[in-house]
Amino acid sequence: MPEIRPYRPSDLAAVYDICVRTADAGQDARGHYSTDDLMGDIFAAPYVRLEPDLAFVVDDGGAAVGYVVGTADTATFVKRYAAEWIPFLGDKYPVPPPPPRTAEQDMVALHYHPERMLVPGLDLAGFPAHLHIDLLPPYQGRGYGRRLIERFAGTVDAPGVHLGMSTANVQARAFYDRLGFEQLPVPDPGPITYLGLRL
Repeated sequence: MPEIRPYRPSDLAAVYDICVRTADAGQDARGHYSTDDLMGDIFAAPYVRLEPDLAFVVDDGGAAVGYVVGTADTATFVKRYAAEWIPFLGDKYPVPPPPPRTAEQDMVALHYHPERMLVPGLDLAGFPAHLHIDLLPPYQGRGYGRRLIERFAGTVDAPGVHLGMSTANVQARAFYDRLGFEQLPVPDPGPITYLGLRL
């Protein structure tokens, strides 16, 4: 029976794998970019390195098949991402040129601009924490996502948590609605919907 447990450094390769296999609006993004590490380097690995106490995995008998990662304080995390994570990756990704850019260069630009997480108009006083959650498809719809978020919510010290999701990912939106997340008003959100949960 899969269990929820704290992240361990030995889970890192599995976290990268889960991230890329769910990165295309919930679908597999392997092969979309020149390296399958790209999505994990932006959306998963910084959290397990900088905020390991807020990282939890679904363990199916020794292998992680899902995770939740996040931070209690988005503003502080943005500073740490710039000061610690970007130097840690070094020159793994060339700094992208100004637009117009390729899809991969646009993604790499997110890495070099962690201040993107400070979304204009988003209520960071009420929802200072944020999270990312991913589960491999065979483990979706079985209650593990709910348990991951409950574990994160019960651990993080914040009045509320927010997340950004692709508006196209209607399956994920239904999941968050069931957990009590509400849409947060953000001017010009583009293809992203921002949701918040009071803790």
